[in-house]
Amino acid sequence: MNNSNPPRAASAGSETEELLSAPAEWDLPPSRHLHYKDVLMQHIDRDRTSSAQARPTPRRRLTRGAVLLPLASMALAGALIVTLSGGDDTSAPANRAAGASSASAVLNRIAVAAMATDATPVKDGQFVYVERLIRSNEGTFDGPVRLSALHKWEMWTSQDPGPVTRTGWLRESGKGAVMPGQLIPIESAGPVSAGIHHPTYKWLASLPTDPDALLKLLNAQTRVDEGESKEQAVFSTIGSLISEAIMPSANASALYRAAAKIPGVQEIPDAVDAAGRHGIAITREDASSATRDEWIFDKDTLAFLGSRSYITKDEVKGITSDTLSGTSAIMQRAVVDQYGKAPARTGS
Repeated sequence: MNNSNPPRAASAGSETEELLSAPAEWDLPPSRHLHYKDVLMQHIDRDRTSSAQARPTPRRRLTRGAVLLPLASMALAGALIVTLSGGDDTSAPANRAAGASSASAVLNRIAVAAMATDATPVKDGQFVYVERLIRSNEGTFDGPVRLSALHKWEMWTSQDPGPVTRTGWLRESGKGAVMPGQLIPIESAGPVSAGIHHPTYKWLASLPTDPDALLKLLNAQTRVDEGESKEQAVFSTIGSLISEAIMPSANASALYRAAAKIPGVQEIPDAVDAAGRHGIAITREDASSATRDEWIFDKDTLAFLGSRSYITKDEVKGITSDTLSGTSAIMQRAVVDQYGKAPARTGS
C-alpha cells in the first residue's frame, strides 16, 4: 500500500505501449497549474526579486477542479501544460455515490489493508521514486479542456529534511510530454523544511496515528486555494500524500481513517485509472471550486491505483456537468539512491 507496486493487468506491457501513442484531451486544477507555472518560470527567470516573500510552492494536489492529477507539467509560451489525476474515460460515472457510510466502510477496509503492508524506510539522502502514466491538459485557462496523449511521468522526491529550495525532480517522456526526457527541478520560492509542503518519510512517520488528531493537524497546516473549501483542500492533501509518498504502514492507515471523517466523501463501485485498470473509488465533490476528485483502488488488494479529476461546472468553458480534467495511474513506486535513474522493475 506504500512502496509495493500496484497490481498490473497481464498484458500491461503491450497495452501501455498502445496507450502511450494514443491522443487525448482534458483539464487541471488551479493549484497544479500554478505550481508548474512557477516551476517553469523559476527555470526561465532566475532574476526573481530577493525581497519577495519566501513561501513554499503549493503542493501538487491529487485532483482538483480544473485540476490535478497526479501532477505535472509546465506551461509554455503563455499556454499552461499541466498534469492532473483523472480517469481514462470522459463520461461521469452513472453510479456515482453510494453514500458517506459506504465510503467510510471502504476507507476503513483500505486502512486495514494499509496497516498490513510493509514499507521500506527511506533515509535522508535517498529519494522516493514514483512512475505514472498520465494525461494532462494542453489547453489554456480560459479555453476548452484539451488533453495530451497518455505519457510517462516520473518524480524523484528528496528526503533531505532541509531547509531546501529544491525538493525533487520531474521527467516526462512519450508523446504528449512537456520538455520530453529533460529532468526538471521542483523548487520553492524560499527554503522549506520537512513538513506538509515537503513530506519526507521521517516527517510522515512523526505524524499522529490517531485519525482525529491527524485530521486536526492537517486542517491546521493545509493551505486553502482561492475558491476552494477547507474540506476539499485537506482531501487533496491526503490524496497527494498517498499518491506520491512512502510512509510507515501505521501512518498510511491513519490517513485513510482521517479521510473517512471528511464530510462529503462517497464511494464509486467502479472506476478506471489511466492504464485502463478497473477499481473501486473514493470521491469528493466540492461545490466551492466546482471540482470532483477520485482515488482509485484495486478491488481485491485495495492498493492505490491512480486518480481522476473532474470539473463539474465552468461558465467560461461552457461546462455544465462532470468533465474529466485529468487522469493518472501509478505504475511503480520505490526508494532509490539517485535522482534521474529509474529502479529495476520487480514483478509484473
